[in-house]
Amino acid sequence: MTARARAVVLRGAGDVDVLHLEEVDRPVPGGGEVLVEVAAAGLNRADCLQRRGMYPAPAGAPAQIPGLEFAGTVVELGPGALGFRPGDRVMGITGGGAMATHLVSHERLLCAVPPGMDLVTAAAVPEVFMTAYDALFGQGELAMGETLLVHAVGSGVGTAAVQLAARAGARSIGTSRSPEKLERCRALGMSDGIAVEPGGRFADRVVELTSGRGADLVLDSIGAAYLEENLRALAPRGRVVVIGLMGGASGPLPLSLLLVKRARLMGTILRSRPLEEKASVTQAFALHVLPLLADGRLSAVVDEVMPMEQVREAHRAMEQNRNFGKIVLRW
Repeated sequence: MTARARAVVLRGAGDVDVLHLEEVDRPVPGGGEVLVEVAAAGLNRADCLQRRGMYPAPAGAPAQIPGLEFAGTVVELGPGALGFRPGDRVMGITGGGAMATHLVSHERLLCAVPPGMDLVTAAAVPEVFMTAYDALFGQGELAMGETLLVHAVGSGVGTAAVQLAARAGARSIGTSRSPEKLERCRALGMSDGIAVEPGGRFADRVVELTSGRGADLVLDSIGAAYLEENLRALAPRGRVVVIGLMGGASGPLPLSLLLVKRARLMGTILRSRPLEEKASVTQAFALHVLPLLADGRLSAVVDEVMPMEQVREAHRAMEQNRNFGKIVLRW
């Protein structure tokens, strides 16, 4: 008889009513994989987009079970898996399937949960800190003394980014529609905040705050709505790293600004990268970021922990921008 698990299952695409909690077959680990009993999973914007049919799971990931990050306990090893043992506490990223009681992950995509960190908190770490670290330093080449502009700074990635920037000796400026979120980000190391209305402007204020220079790097989760303002806000040789498209997927690109500023505009995503690339990001995270989380110099910002049975309400909260930092769903 096939072992069973429980999971959040997408029955079609649409509003939150397509989310159902159901029994599913428990996955079996293959070569180099481990079976993890999941304690909790972080909710991400990508889960909301997938629910609406706008962001399908990549090949090889469970198509109908959302979830991109998790923490739990190893319960079974697949052939050739040598890096962990049953009973080890782990966390990691996945292309999908994190919102289930059990999932399989390649062992190279897992990190040990630091002693003293509970599994619910650990579930709020992998996606946002790996995304932020890779975008800032792997893609954006943020350096000591530079200025970082972070949009949607009260999000999970935003709260991770301002902490990482501060630890690297960089200054950060955050934007948000919520003055309260901006104030809370100051306690995380953000230098300055800009309250932006929908469709509003921020470039002039960034230039003013940087004494006319502009931002060296922009971490952009908004997309089209902020495209021109991002370029206007840049310093010479500045970089824009796009990690999300909450404000639209296409818009006019002022090439004259791109040329004059000798700017670089790039996009990045973790979910659909091949195993080798995701393993490389995981290794860099484990080497450079995890020790800072372990000793408290960095911290996961958890807004709310909800039982998995309340997954619909969790989606509503995220889509209404009610959260500051992460929403975590636990079993």
